[in-house]
Amino acid sequence: MAALAPDPVAFRALEHAGWQGAARHYDDAFGSLTRQAVDPLLDAAEVRSGARTLDVASGPGYAAAAAAARGARVAALDFSPAMVELARSQNPEIEFREGDAEALPFAEASFDAVVMNFGMLHLAQPERAVAEAFRVLRAGGRFAFTVWAKPEEAVGFGIILDAIRKHGNPDVPLPPGPPFFRFSDASECDKVLKIAGFRNVDVRKVPQVWRFSASGLLFEAFRTGSVRTQALLRAQSATALAAIRDAVGRVAGEYENHGTVEIPMPAVLATALKP
Repeated sequence: MAALAPDPVAFRALEHAGWQGAARHYDDAFGSLTRQAVDPLLDAAEVRSGARTLDVASGPGYAAAAAAARGARVAALDFSPAMVELARSQNPEIEFREGDAEALPFAEASFDAVVMNFGMLHLAQPERAVAEAFRVLRAGGRFAFTVWAKPEEAVGFGIILDAIRKHGNPDVPLPPGPPFFRFSDASECDKVLKIAGFRNVDVRKVPQVWRFSASGLLFEAFRTGSVRTQALLRAQSATALAAIRDAVGRVAGEYENHGTVEIPMPAVLATALKP
């Protein structure tokens, strides 16, 4: 994408509108993958029975549901009405609300744990969300979040982005946002968390594998179940889009193993303590 100065208002509008159409496709295409990070995420935040736990940018509610299954007292919010509706339909026993990760509607020291599973990279101003997590945590509480590893390791992203570079135009005009892989860098996680006041920062990798029954489904996952990448694909010419689709399917096919396409997609998991 074009290297422009971030525009928080325009980027937030892109994400908000995008998830209205992509929520259910995300659940179908990414759900089995992003659920793989949930238990490590909750373990890092020390979510256990009775813990007051907030799931921020909760999406379809995977982390919230798993926290509730541990006996935690769970609240969850997402800024997408479509995601909130989906989460409520799948987890009617949990309180899901529409809300802004950068301006949480909770009092100070309300929670023992705050978690965010792959939400950080969809925020216009992630530093504000980190500061808000710090504010609503009690002293001794933990914040944990996941993001994707760099595309060299999270191979699905490497495949689609390489295909766009080779066969399309990666610099189409879109509302600019923070670098997508900013928090793939452990030093960036450490810096932002410590500026907010957190201590005892730990950053690690979580191995994950994205599985498909056919190589063409990787392209479809990004085309329908993402926001930034979907917008980038929509801006391509019909000829370029067809070439990108073919290239993605061809490379994804190299990861077929006994009839299943298995693509490495590790996560980066960061956790920190509020002193």
